[in-house]
Amino acid sequence: MTLATWLTVVTICVLGAMSPGPSLALVLKQTLSGGRRNGVITALSHGLGIGIYAFLSILGLAAVITASPTAFALLQWGGAGYLAWLGLKGLMARPSNDETLPEPPTTRSAARDGFMIAFLNPKIAVFFLALFSQVVGTDTTLLAKAGYASTALVIDTGWYLLVAWLFSSPRWLAALQRRAVWFERVFGAVLVGLAGRLVVGIVNGR
Repeated sequence: MTLATWLTVVTICVLGAMSPGPSLALVLKQTLSGGRRNGVITALSHGLGIGIYAFLSILGLAAVITASPTAFALLQWGGAGYLAWLGLKGLMARPSNDETLPEPPTTRSAARDGFMIAFLNPKIAVFFLALFSQVVGTDTTLLAKAGYASTALVIDTGWYLLVAWLFSSPRWLAALQRRAVWFERVFGAVLVGLAGRLVVGIVNGR
């Protein structure tokens, strides 16, 4: 694991975690309706779901590399394309009305919903396959793989813990909603740039 490769993983994971979506809406909802404790529990359980996907994705990828270099090359191109698609989707984001997620503010619902909204989202698995296909090779050690997956887990959990801690006041929700589209567009531009960099790496055999 090189520092540059790890920083690429960190950057993409940070952008993925910070991008406004159903997970952010859920953490904010639990925080605002059930208090900081509910928000923290939601963040921890969501991080657990993300971590499971990350470890399963990176371990399964090794089998693809060994079985078929051609399939792995296609996965790399597909991964870069998927990241570019995410970026373009962010760039074309338009304002929309937020949907409420009614649920009694209990710690049990916070733990359940935080985990399920991550674990039952197949796009997360595709995201990690797209990401890890760019950084995992035949010479990548098990320790390095665990490091990449752990990085994703820690970043996701840390981000939503920060959200739960800072956005306990309802006034933060209104401010976030007013700027959500611009956040999405900025993240989209960065993801498109990273996808372009990954394509250059593939073409150059890196």
